[in-house]
Formats: sequence, structure tokens, C-alpha cells
Amino acid sequence: MPAIPGETSDMTPEPSFSGLNRETLDRSLRAMILSPSGWRGIFAASGDEESAEEEVSVPHALIAAAGAAVFAQFLGPPGAAGEKPVVILGRDSRPTGKKIAALMRRAFLASSCRVLDTGITAAPEIMAYARSAGEGKSPPRAFCYISASHNPVGHNGLKFGLDDGGVLDGPRALSLIADLRAYLDAPGAIERVQKLLSAGAETAALENAAEDAAAENKRRAFDAYYSFSLEVAASNDKALLSAIRGGLEKSPLGMAVDFNGSARAAGIDRELFTGLGIRFYAINDKAGAIAHAIIPEGSSLEPCRRFLEERRAADPSVALGYVPDCDGDRGNLVIWDERAGRARSLEAQETFALVCAAELAHLVWTGQLRYDGTGRPLTKTAVAVNGPTSMRIDRIAAAFGAEVFRAEVGEANVVNLARALREKGYIVRILGEGSNGGSITHPSAVRDPAAAVFAIIKLLTVTGGGAANRGFFDIWRERAGFTLKDEKFTLTDIIASLPRFYTTGVATDEAKRRVVTGDHALLKQRYQTVFASRWEARKEELRARWKIGGWEARACTGTEEQRRLTDFARAGTGGLKIVFLDEGGNEAAFIWMRGSKTEPVFRIMADAGDSAELERYLIAWQAEMVSAADRTA
Repeated sequence: MPAIPGETSDMTPEPSFSGLNRETLDRSLRAMILSPSGWRGIFAASGDEESAEEEVSVPHALIAAAGAAVFAQFLGPPGAAGEKPVVILGRDSRPTGKKIAALMRRAFLASSCRVLDTGITAAPEIMAYARSAGEGKSPPRAFCYISASHNPVGHNGLKFGLDDGGVLDGPRALSLIADLRAYLDAPGAIERVQKLLSAGAETAALENAAEDAAAENKRRAFDAYYSFSLEVAASNDKALLSAIRGGLEKSPLGMAVDFNGSARAAGIDRELFTGLGIRFYAINDKAGAIAHAIIPEGSSLEPCRRFLEERRAADPSVALGYVPDCDGDRGNLVIWDERAGRARSLEAQETFALVCAAELAHLVWTGQLRYDGTGRPLTKTAVAVNGPTSMRIDRIAAAFGAEVFRAEVGEANVVNLARALREKGYIVRILGEGSNGGSITHPSAVRDPAAAVFAIIKLLTVTGGGAANRGFFDIWRERAGFTLKDEKFTLTDIIASLPRFYTTGVATDEAKRRVVTGDHALLKQRYQTVFASRWEARKEELRARWKIGGWEARACTGTEEQRRLTDFARAGTGGLKIVFLDEGGNEAAFIWMRGSKTEPVFRIMADAGDSAELERYLIAWQAEMVSAADRTA
């Protein structure tokens, strides 16, 4: 196991909030984004979102400590036998994370919690540890994770969850946010936090003990995540793991990874994949040494693309690479394109589509998804996704006889939708947010690039056996009606078998808008008037050029999707989608909008089947309509 980068025993001295006034604290809190997806803001002392400084601003230090206090209240007091609530504390590799962790550790200890500090730990790793550490334990385990995910390096934030392996669901997350506001609004809040962090002899002793145990906690988290990753990818099926290893012996596979100094650099990835027999090459593999923009999209994939080409020149087996974000719960792929003779990055929606095809094939291979003599599925199977996930997922699911259900953007929304579907008797193995390439494979409840890569490895390596006596790619292409010229195939062939859709990339400039209308329900109400007018002006052109004959408005809020929406304002702060129908009433394309709840931007996108020209037309039209609605008095 790798050493824990940057973990030295230097306790943060007691902070002073004597110079902090109420106005500054309130201003800092208002500037933060507090949502079920996490609490985020610019924690760097300078206020520069691109700053790599370690110093934390005074108001954000207080907010972090207050966050620990209210989460401790949420978990409740020690039990009758004196058992303290257990909080697993971890962080990504951002420079401000270490000091935030030290403050929160002290606040948790002073709030009668037991703290298991894991240091730099990927988000899926801390959640796997919480799941394993909490099984059958009383009191149950919880976790606090310090991260701003894919936001710039000067940002940071907090996520909270329990031992079910995921973040708090929407209602509990909103309740915790309300508790934080109430705590900070109360008279004397600054003095209250100062007193909490004034380490007495008992708290100081506990703090030293927590620091001393950090390396052991990290080892336990590492081991829990390693075991859980194999469970997620292979369902503890020894035959499947044997088939993967056998496939790799016949056709070696090399991987080129750009960790970009993320928390995954201190994680399981190298050991996990080399343990299967994969050749593993990495750059920027020291946690904390962030080399380029954190969001794993667009230009951030270019170093990995170049690295893959360099490694392939020396090792022709290298065909796949990935780049994670800072907390390691998200990553996008780079592949060797056989047809183009060069490496290229995959679009986020392509990545998610590959994983969906693989994991639905997994259900067939393992016998969990079977069909009657007419090809109808014998079990209810579903895929849970967010609103802006491309309709290519609907085509993939339909090939397997599975249904697609949509929730609002946000990992917690999709996870909770999947849980609700399972309670209704559906098998939901694969879920996630196709718009950012984030896939979640049950029983995991968090996005995980390792699981996504594992899915593609299964497509490439498992060529027979299982309940279907077929390989994963054979299962998918037979369901999809895709034929090969010969039985040999590459990752390029697998990608070519996917339904062809053109989708606006979430990281592109045209997908992000600035709007002045703060009330997004009002903005959507105005947009309805704009759209109605523009539709009348353009409907004949749309029919003549692309055979579009109608439309339907839909909204995703929380875990619910409203169809046939007649009042666009009912979408509120959720996602609003216009689905365009062809002349036969089939879904052909869509445009979508939603204000981000983790970044100060308004997002738009378009998705069109088999027509790049239509996607370009729709995204330009959507941008114009949103701007017109925003300008309306």
C-alpha cells in the first residue's frame, strides 16, 4: 500500500476568531453553495479560487467547525453505555484540506464523537470504509468528507453521510443545512465555536490519539475499498474474475493513467488493476501535486491522451486511460482509436453509455436477467439516470428490455431514485449521471471511475461462459443487432456499436450561461412564453429538415420526473427539458436547462440522435431562448 502523502503529525494550533465580525461571517456563508450534493465555497485565505495556498480563510474555518458541531448533533449523544457516535473523517488532496480536517477533527472530538481520521482518501474509499466499519456496529458509523469535487483548487467543501455508503439523502441533507444556518444565526455563534475549539487536556489527548491512528485507519479504508471494488465489479463471482484474468492473459491490456495529484493517487488503483494482470502506467501520481485543472473534461484530458500515445509506442497493449477529479469519484476516459491511429478522449456521455452496455450485459452473463421464448425479460430491470443523460441510454436499455427512469441532477437524487425502484421490485445494477460520465454500479452508492474502467475491461476480456455462454460484448451486440466482420474486436469496435447520438459537452463554454434572474422558476415561466413563440416560427423548418413533428415538456425535481408539463415554472430549480418527437411520436432529440447547485452557472445542453447538425442547431436555439427569457422584464 502506498504511503499517505503529506500526513505528518503537526496539530493545528487553536484558531482565533477574535477579529471576525458577524457581517463577514454572513457574507462568506451567503457566498457558499449549500445543497444535498455538498457544501462548497472558496476556502483559500486569499479568496482566489485558483490559489494553491494551504491557509484557510477565517470565516470558512469557523463554518467548517460549525459543520462538525451540527453533524455531531445530527448523530445524537453517546448511548446509554457511553458509546460515542463514530465519524470517519477524510479529505481529498486540495492544499486547504489538511487544516480544515484538523479543525473539524477537534470540533468532532469536543462534541463527544469518536473520530477515525483517514487523511487523504478518495470519496469512494471513505464510503466503502464507512459501509464496512458500520456493519452490525452500535452506534452506527458516519463519515465527513472534505472536498469540492471537480471545482477549482482554491475551493473546498464538505459532504456528510452514514454507513450505507452514500451521502445523506435530500431531506436529511436539507435538514442539516437548516441546522447549520440556525447554529450560525444564533447570538454568540462566533464565541461558541471559539469555545468548542479551545482544546482542553482531554480533547488534546484524544486529538493526539486520533492522529496516531490515522495510518492504521487509512490501511483499513484501503483494504475495505479494495475488497468492495471486486464485489461491485464482479459480484463476488470467482468464475467472472477468472474469465477476466484469462482474457487478459490471451490479450494483454495496458492502461495509462493521469492521477493529476488527486486522492486516487493514494488509493487502490495500481494494486487493483495490476492484480488482474493489467500493465499500469501513471503520471502525476503524488497526491497533492495537482498539475492542471481539476475537472476531468476537455483540455484536462490532453496530458493523459499524450501519455497514452507515448506509452503505446513502447507497449502496444496500452489502449485505455483515465483522469479522475480531485476526490476521485469521477473520471473520464482516453482510448486508443484503432481507426484513427491515435489516442482520443471520450465524451462523458460515451463513457456512461459503455458502462451501461457492460453492466446490463453483466446481468445477462450472471443469469440475473433472463428472457422468455419471445425475448421478453423475465425480471423488471431499470437504469436510473439524471435528466440530461443522453437518450442513447434509452436505446441501450431498450435493447435489453430495461426501463429508464430520470431524476434531477445530483448523485444523491439518482441514488435515491434507484433505491425507490428496487423497493418496487426492479433490478437496478447501473445508475448515474451520464451528463458528466459519472457511473454508479450497485451495491456502490457513489460514482467511481475504477468501477467504470472495470466495466470496459469486462467488455474487452470476457469472451464466453456465464449463464448465457456468451462474452459481454457478444451479449450486447446481439441484443443491439450489431454485426462484426470477424470475431476479433477492439475497444474502437465496441464504441462503434453504441447508438449514435450527438450531445453538448457539459464542460464546453456554450453549455454554461450566466443569468441575472435569480428566481429560476420565474426564468422558466418566461422561457415558456419565449419557446411557444419560437416554436411556432420554426416548426415547419424542423419538420422539413429533421422530421420533427411535436414536443413535450418535462421536469426533473429530486427523484421525480414530471411529464407533459404545462406550467414550466413547476420545474422550480430543477431541470427543464423539451423533448422533440418525430412524426411517428418517437423521441428524437431534446434541449435542457438547469441552474447548477455546486457552481455559479446556468447549464444548457442539446441531445440529438444521429445528427450532429441538429444538435448544433438546437444548442444555439436554446442559448438564444434562455438569453431572451433572462432579458424579459
